[in-house]
Amino acid sequence: MNYNFKFKALAPYTSEIIDGVILTLQLSAVTMLLGLAIGLAVAIASISPKSALRRPARIYVEAIRNTPLIVQLFIVFFGLPTLGIKLGANSAALIALSINLGAYSSEILRAGFESIRPSQIEAGRSLGLTAAQTFRHVVLFPAIKSIYPALASQFVLLMLTTSIVSSIGATELFGQAAFIDSRTYRSFEVYALITLSYLFLTLAFRSLFSAIYWLVFVRRSRA
Repeated sequence: MNYNFKFKALAPYTSEIIDGVILTLQLSAVTMLLGLAIGLAVAIASISPKSALRRPARIYVEAIRNTPLIVQLFIVFFGLPTLGIKLGANSAALIALSINLGAYSSEILRAGFESIRPSQIEAGRSLGLTAAQTFRHVVLFPAIKSIYPALASQFVLLMLTTSIVSSIGATELFGQAAFIDSRTYRSFEVYALITLSYLFLTLAFRSLFSAIYWLVFVRRSRA
């Protein structure tokens, strides 16, 4: 093998890599918040006794979970302009990722809510708590604790999934990698560096979520 590795050729593009990492983190963080909010609303609707809420929620979940993310992304970026709604690449990526995460997180949250025994809910109501207070104090915290590992894994997967938005021109980490590769023609070096960057981000996210779990759940239960 006569290939000469030249990682120094990537040095002039350090700022592009940093910009890609920053955008990846921004997309991930905002999508986590929006997706979790959507998922919570849909999960509550999914377990509602009212079919007017339950059926639309189930249709949304099934439609999103059974279609490719890239198709959803293309509908938002390329399809909406035909209806007069034109979005930038980053905005379209944020919307598509949030809608996608909302469907997946709603199923995780729904499983958590349904894991709470009816006797616990009845005990809360017998103490005079309203339905909203019972949900907040009796259902929500234990449910989140039980599904936190699955939810954290979904968030980490989301961060890795942001690489797909480069297909519509978003300049996150993978998009910057393609740009650098087109300028340097050092494909192995570029994608080896990007692989290590994603690995570092994944480990950082996992450490962050582990710290949150310890602070919110383990430490609180010991107090």
